[in-house]
Amino acid sequence: MPRPLQVPLSFDKSAAQIAAGAKLVAGGVNSNFRLGMSPGPLVFERGEGAHLIDIDGNRLIDYYGGMGAMVLGHNPAPVCEAVTRQMQSGILFAGQSMVEYRAAELIQARIPSAQRIRFGSSGSEVAQAAMRLARAATGRRTIVKFEGHYHGWFDNILWSTAPAQNAAGPSDEPVRVAGSLGQSADDGRGVDVLQWNDLAALERRLARGDVAGVIMEPAMCNQGAIAPLPGYLEGALAACRRHGAILVFDEVITGFRLGAGGAQQRFAVTPDLSIFAKAIANGFPAAAIVGRADLMDMFVDGVLHGGTFNSHPVVMAALVATQQELTPAHYDATSARGLRLRDGVAGALAAAGVKAQVTGFESMFHVAFGLDAPARNYRDLAQANKRGYALFALALLRRGVRVLERGAWFVSAAHDDAIVDQTLAIVTEAALEVAAQLEG
Repeated sequence: MPRPLQVPLSFDKSAAQIAAGAKLVAGGVNSNFRLGMSPGPLVFERGEGAHLIDIDGNRLIDYYGGMGAMVLGHNPAPVCEAVTRQMQSGILFAGQSMVEYRAAELIQARIPSAQRIRFGSSGSEVAQAAMRLARAATGRRTIVKFEGHYHGWFDNILWSTAPAQNAAGPSDEPVRVAGSLGQSADDGRGVDVLQWNDLAALERRLARGDVAGVIMEPAMCNQGAIAPLPGYLEGALAACRRHGAILVFDEVITGFRLGAGGAQQRFAVTPDLSIFAKAIANGFPAAAIVGRADLMDMFVDGVLHGGTFNSHPVVMAALVATQQELTPAHYDATSARGLRLRDGVAGALAAAGVKAQVTGFESMFHVAFGLDAPARNYRDLAQANKRGYALFALALLRRGVRVLERGAWFVSAAHDDAIVDQTLAIVTEAALEVAAQLEG
């Protein structure tokens, strides 16, 4: 039997503040992705290393990691110091600054596809830039995306990111499912949806000759943490080459987590274009589109890319400082602790009799309850016991560990051995508690 909680954490002040804040801010939050968790959205005072401190005074071990952005942890000194120095020199110039060229040099040296670079402020917007380039370069309209892959919240790409199975159609011919009320159906006519990790299906679709671009997460990490099947990425690139389409890797999550060179370096496949955000600047609103010189140079030959805050000097200073901290020693240490945590979570769940698949990578992994085998695509993942995992997430939170209810765990440089040990002890207790609930 699980031992009872001595003092379950209270989140009453957060609940009260969210209720009060809802009179000012719709729903009390400024992103819908901050809704839906139990016992409700939390309000934080500060972050310290691997911890967040909320307004109830709870000190929580944080595996949200700013939705994957905080690769170094909260408030790393080198990043904070670089930002402070830049603020003393200037905030926004409506022109260029030397720090943005230093940032570009660092990205170009790391990312195989980065012959040219443009900076933006969010993953959603650089995804739009990538699709615009693909259409301009090919003269075609259609973009192919994959079920479960997320490329931003705009109408023309928010399709089948997490479709209900009763609406998604057959696996071999998925139905395009809107992600929001009010979404323009006209915009969806430029998007076709396929199953990921199915090379034959992609080849058949490309053979029709009307596809401008194929956009995918090179490892599926928005839903789950699923590696590409052997040969899939290589085959996708070759198929795009044969049929005149542009291959775009969305590395908003995988970039700088699966290695300094992203998933494209890890899997040795260089796409035409790539997009990055999140961990690129450890929580500052930086994003980048990078790619082949001939494609990227279209931005100075008729293809519009703009933004008041693009290459914001303060953000670029954070990006430079973050990249300088992402050394081989960082990846070695974080990888070792991340793997120990991932395997420890799997072991604790198995010991408690909870059926689960714990899959993924060193500093980002995913836990799915109820699956008999690792998922290969969204349809597999959709069979998971989401309610059971939500109970587990709540049991962890009440003990001081904060994890995303969608199953993702993000490990940072600040999650040291002692924190991993503490987490695994709490996971063991929570696993026993949820096992009893699932049996009941």
